[in-house]
Amino acid sequence: MADWPDDAPRGSVTAFCTEHGLSRKTFYALRARARKDGQAAVLEPRSRRPKTSPTMITDEVKDQAVAVRTALEASGWDCGPISVHDKMLAMGLQPPSVASLARIFRQRGVARAEPKKKPRAAYRRFVYPAPNACWQLDATEYVLVGGRKCVIFQLEDDHSRKAIASHVAPSENGEDAVAVMRKGIAAAGVPQRLLTDNGTALNPQRRGWMSQLVAYAKTLGVEPITGRPGRPTTQGKNERFHQTLFRWLDKQPLVATCGELQAQVDEFDRHYNTKRGHQALAGRITPQQAWDATPVAAAPRPAPQPIDPDIPAATQPDEPADLPAQEGITDLSVLWEATAPKATTDSQIRQRKITGSIHSPAPTGTRQLRVYANGVVNFAGTLFSVTRAMASRIIIADWDPKRIIFATTVGEIIAEYAWPPAGTKYQGITTARYRFQNRPKQP
Repeated sequence: MADWPDDAPRGSVTAFCTEHGLSRKTFYALRARARKDGQAAVLEPRSRRPKTSPTMITDEVKDQAVAVRTALEASGWDCGPISVHDKMLAMGLQPPSVASLARIFRQRGVARAEPKKKPRAAYRRFVYPAPNACWQLDATEYVLVGGRKCVIFQLEDDHSRKAIASHVAPSENGEDAVAVMRKGIAAAGVPQRLLTDNGTALNPQRRGWMSQLVAYAKTLGVEPITGRPGRPTTQGKNERFHQTLFRWLDKQPLVATCGELQAQVDEFDRHYNTKRGHQALAGRITPQQAWDATPVAAAPRPAPQPIDPDIPAATQPDEPADLPAQEGITDLSVLWEATAPKATTDSQIRQRKITGSIHSPAPTGTRQLRVYANGVVNFAGTLFSVTRAMASRIIIADWDPKRIIFATTVGEIIAEYAWPPAGTKYQGITTARYRFQNRPKQP
């Protein structure tokens, strides 16, 4: 090629390139290089690197990016490429692209490659249309100084990802679950729905009984919903919320009491809501900005009556001795207190005596009651022992002038009592016709 004559016949270059598998452009480039630098220069491959790289990231910018990442990691916040990019913008620096930052961190050895990790586009995300349309509540354990465990309840808005309220408690129980709910309502209003898991302190309705949290939510008109058992991804936003909290707490001083931990969690919530851009929100704005950008959903209507209503106290009749005695009842005033509608005047009381309305149909009725944790239910001023197997569950009380029957919500009789004497505060299970555990086995 170096000695190729200038007066070669027309078409000879094309034929030569076809014979040797070259393009015409490569032929003329190699011919020019051989004439300029010698034939040996053709045998040495040359770099394709451009002479200038105006967009090349300098070592100074790389050092800044690594320093910002180190500072975020030391403070306990997310330190991925997106977080570093937004932090550098907030500091007034000119950050590289997110992909360039990821490449820099891998080159410097401060981040590990995770090729098996799914990309963001692989996840289907569901978001409620407005704040207070749905809240997510979950609890997670934390260890204090000395190995003592406590529980952190975290209440998060589904739409804006705002931390509505957090509550540190000694254990995961119904009272503290209601406490964090009350705290959230005082701060942000009443939500339309409450999404939790199926824990006994949160929403055990799939297990057949009702928790204090569910009963309280229903009185406000809040719809309690749960995910399927064994599917924590339904509450994935709150689960991810726990991870962010633990990363931050790991960088804070260890505390010895729930009060000290509560102060740290409150500080985390303030920073999380107002200072830290959330990667799951459009434009990576803060949760408080997302909350303010959309009108809050209207509060639901309260339920017409509580799930576990108190038995109304009625006015005592003037002459209970005039009424015929009933079997098992020594003082009909007890029966009157438990079952009769409230009378407002003496004439109404006397009219009921005359017509016999104290016996039928007023002395009969049905009511829903909740069993205490020790297996006791409170009815008509008397504690009736039922069974610990029904602890915290809803049962049905059905009564008439002679007896009281306690049954499950599906109609299975638990225990049957005769009306106790007046002034009885506690009625043991030994005095009942007990059918719950000693029922005959099915063939």
